[in-house]
Amino acid sequence: MEEKSKVRLTTMSTKAGCAAKFGPGNLAKVMAHMNRQERKDDPNLIVGFGTCDDAGVYKIAPDYALIQTVDFFTPIVDDPYTFGAIAATNALSDVYAMGGTPLTALNICCFSTGLDPEVYAEILQGGLDKVTEAGAVVLGGHTVTDNEVKFGVSVTGRVHPDKVLTNGGAKPGDVLILTKPIGTGVLSTAFKNEMICEEDMKEAITSMSTLNKTASEAAQKIGVNACTDVTGFGLSGHSYEVAAASNVNIRINISKVPVMEGVLNLIEKECIPGGGYANRSHYEKWIEFEGDISDIKKALVFDPQTSGGLLLFVPKEKALDLVRELKERGTLRSQVIGEVMSKTEGEKFITYYEGE
Repeated sequence: MEEKSKVRLTTMSTKAGCAAKFGPGNLAKVMAHMNRQERKDDPNLIVGFGTCDDAGVYKIAPDYALIQTVDFFTPIVDDPYTFGAIAATNALSDVYAMGGTPLTALNICCFSTGLDPEVYAEILQGGLDKVTEAGAVVLGGHTVTDNEVKFGVSVTGRVHPDKVLTNGGAKPGDVLILTKPIGTGVLSTAFKNEMICEEDMKEAITSMSTLNKTASEAAQKIGVNACTDVTGFGLSGHSYEVAAASNVNIRINISKVPVMEGVLNLIEKECIPGGGYANRSHYEKWIEFEGDISDIKKALVFDPQTSGGLLLFVPKEKALDLVRELKERGTLRSQVIGEVMSKTEGEKFITYYEGE
């Protein structure tokens, strides 16, 4: 046990967590070819890959549809159990973002033969415990040998075909609510580079290990028009995907965005993950910064998140009720951060401003 505890999983990969995602610019080039092949003529296909939504949805009965998603990545923390728990939480989030309930999960394991098998057993146990907490069942999985350790799960969930939450339903007048603070990309990069200690990661680990289950349930109870989760493409990338899919403009008050402790100071020290630069390079052409917003805050909104919160788009008259419901269910950092406007020709999809 003593020898195993010395293993630093984060040193075994070049990128950590969702920052390991294929860059959005390169992915867009790939999907430009794939979008032509989507089976949009299938009447049972509710959500495919054409709108960059969080998961696919396929109707199998008049009152029953399956949600399918997959997510895996490299270690974002050193502790094997915690890494497994975060990876599973992150994958399960896609089902919650669609308004669904997880049913089953399959493990995806890329393991190096150079580590003690007990390390991998702990990774799997962390994932199993989170899947169990979600009320779902692990059915098995698949392993391959890889020099960089990776783990995640493929999740199948269920949802009523008429109650699917998508990223394409935002309407002018809606209010944006973010349910978790951001900054995991910066913090994990700082930890990997030994700029901060494990104690400084506690807030991020707690957030990344918290299921979006109760947030999704609150959204379904109050009623929202659109939903996505904020992960590897950052707040800006996922906001843009909603704006583009919904054909609306979004204004975000950057002063209201909840941020994890220490993140802004680390950005000031130029601690920015590679995924943050990739996100900015791809998405900034659709984004406007209004007024005198600091470079630090500009970098923040491109930070790739791992197992981030839900971004909910709710009618203004329901916003206070939803925030109250979220906080009563324990989602204490939930915050109204912006509003949806009608699409204006020539205006950028996302506008950031600072205000009270």
